[in-house]
Amino acid sequence: MKKRLYRSLCFLALGAAMGGLCACGGNDSGSGIDQKEENTAKAEFFGMDTYMTFTAYGSGAEDALEEAKELMQELEGLWAVTDEGSEIYQVNHGNGEPVPVSERTAEIVDFALDMAAETQGALEPTIYPVLSAWGFTTGENRIPETEELEGLLRYVGYEQAEVAGNRIRLPEGMELDLGAVGKGYAGDLVTELLKERGIRSALLDLGGNIQMLGSRPDGSEWRLGIRNPFGEGSIGVLSVSDCAVVTSGNYERYFTGEDGKEYGHIIDPDTGYPAENELAAVTIIAEEGKKADALSTAMLVKGPEGAKEYWSAHQDFEMIAVTDSGTIYLTDGIRDQFSLSGAFANMKISVWEQ
Repeated sequence: MKKRLYRSLCFLALGAAMGGLCACGGNDSGSGIDQKEENTAKAEFFGMDTYMTFTAYGSGAEDALEEAKELMQELEGLWAVTDEGSEIYQVNHGNGEPVPVSERTAEIVDFALDMAAETQGALEPTIYPVLSAWGFTTGENRIPETEELEGLLRYVGYEQAEVAGNRIRLPEGMELDLGAVGKGYAGDLVTELLKERGIRSALLDLGGNIQMLGSRPDGSEWRLGIRNPFGEGSIGVLSVSDCAVVTSGNYERYFTGEDGKEYGHIIDPDTGYPAENELAAVTIIAEEGKKADALSTAMLVKGPEGAKEYWSAHQDFEMIAVTDSGTIYLTDGIRDQFSLSGAFANMKISVWEQ
């Protein structure tokens, strides 16, 4: 059986994880833009178990960001896996019966299941019980016994989840976790809200997930630092506009067991154990945040060859993949938009072409 792994990115189950992206000059320092004249507004808050920073420009930006913050809080209330009042919690404890949910919850679950099927299980939104056993959802990490994991794996399998209209049914014992798509999906909804309020330039940092509305106020592209998965600093800078950029990496969350071995949060659903993967980090650039979020997990799972094959077949996203040995793979569409930082200038870059 094909090995499948899964990353629970953070907000619903893992708590605040270290992001793989940062905006370079995101406050327009040195850009020649008068922030007061451009009606710059910024909202900084804690939501979905991570720190978020939203920056928007233009008339009405402050009021628009206040609405955006309220929307994020509303979505967290719907999707938080540990909140007894959330719709996802109710679905997870539905005892095998269909549970009525809002349209937004039905849509995101439907999307997660579609991406699971499209990636042949590289994205697995029903792995939550296994993640919990390892303590990746609680912070109380431990190494479960093999027998315990074998029992939990009986409840893993996206094919068994059902969405019919605004009702979701899970087999008894199965639990969903939307951590690999939730922030991206929320970022899409916030972007649409800002557009409706007349905002044409904004940068949303959702705990490392970056969503851009338009370009910078001066018309130039946003510059994002791609985090070094092996330590401090950024390996390079990506220049893009009006898209979403999401990074997933093995460095995001792990613990050291009593045996002295490091155990990462990327789980092989066939065994229930954390699995090593040749890719240290994957950055996805896509039009939609939800797709970038889902594929950053799935491509990391697939490894270099599987990721390249998937990209070649779909061609609706771009990718930066960093291997454990320090090789960087770029898809052809962003070869001129990514440049290595000085300290990493000697890293090997290989371009994937169609």
